[in-house]
Amino acid sequence: MFKVGIITASDKGSTGEREDISGKTIDEIVKSKGYEVKKRIILPDDEEKLLKEMIYMADELKVDLILTTGGTGFSKRDVTPEATIRACDRMANGIAEAMRYYSLSITPRAMLSRAVSGIRGETLIINLPGSPKAVRESLEYIMDSLHHGLEILTGKTGDCAR
Repeated sequence: MFKVGIITASDKGSTGEREDISGKTIDEIVKSKGYEVKKRIILPDDEEKLLKEMIYMADELKVDLILTTGGTGFSKRDVTPEATIRACDRMANGIAEAMRYYSLSITPRAMLSRAVSGIRGETLIINLPGSPKAVRESLEYIMDSLHHGLEILTGKTGDCAR
């Protein structure tokens, strides 16, 4: 069972002005796959706060996977990718690229996503879109491959051959 941290980046969500549906959607999907959610939090679109939480989840809580939602667009307040890049030791660009590729078959606006993915120690960090619909589509698209990647990252398997 993999341990998961979920971070929602939302100024309005962090103050209670908006309900966090996307974080709840992530929670439901990963639990349905047998993963354990160790922490779910809503933070404002603040790079330092997002970075601090990613580091805490990876280094202190020792989660295997951090999934973020929100903060990946073009707004000046959208800083989730910048926080993620700072938190990571190594990038895993193919994951974010695959989600964008798949999403482009649904909407041309997917090209506006600045989402990234990377690794901090033994924790994989993935930026998901902000809308519940896009979160569901993206996460369901990557889940099978993601599971295998987590097995490799955490040393549960070393065999990549099919």
